Amino acid sequence: MIETDLLRAPGLAHAFFTREGGVSAGVYASLNGGIGSKDDARAVAENRRRMAARLGVDAARFLVPHQVHSPDAVIVEAPWAEGGRPRADGIVTAARGLGLGVTGADCGMILFADQGARVVGAAHAGWKGALTGVVESTLAAMERLGARRATTAAVVGPTIGPGSYEVGPEFVERFVAADAGNERHFRASRNAGHAMFDLPGYILARLAEAGVGRFQSLGLDTYEDEARFFSYRRSVHRREHDYGRLVAAIALV
Repeated sequence: MIETDLLRAPGLAHAFFTREGGVSAGVYASLNGGIGSKDDARAVAENRRRMAARLGVDAARFLVPHQVHSPDAVIVEAPWAEGGRPRADGIVTAARGLGLGVTGADCGMILFADQGARVVGAAHAGWKGALTGVVESTLAAMERLGARRATTAAVVGPTIGPGSYEVGPEFVERFVAADAGNERHFRASRNAGHAMFDLPGYILARLAEAGVGRFQSLGLDTYEDEARFFSYRRSVHRREHDYGRLVAAIALV
């Protein structure tokens, strides 16, 4: 489990959970938080129970949306009914005792907090969600609860690093078409016609442009650090049948 000083405050709990400390086995070893994986559902439930306990909330109040690589963010005030997970990639609350989580395995996982307004949020920002506005949607949802961007802190957790994320020319073209300035987030690859993409750097730029008061990236590469992190891309390169999911979570307690 990783914490950061930027989100440490009385009454606020947060964690970027690593793959260590759970009960899953095989490619999921050991703290797999992904119910969308092919792991034993009972193991995932126990892993999430342990995460909720570390966060200081009841397992039934530990909420993770059905992520769909969208720009959509929702406000939650109470646990949803069984089978009622919203399809969204950002989740925010001002309610005490609710743990908000997002999963990832290379994608950006961002935790937000306006400590003065007592509003928190979490966002899953893969390249598609980041490009289409999940950062801004999450901040807008927080503002509806009384938060202000200038007093909000945001931390980007373990993410695939710029030295590990190779993309094709059509990927670069899509980003540059959206904003010519996005070219600065790419550098040449050793493979002709390809480029290396700095996803955490791009997310930080979006946070800055959105007016977030304080923000940082942990600078931890999920692809490179197999001991601590799951990685979708690493699993593909190894032709593994599936992969585990990391969880980043935050709560007002």
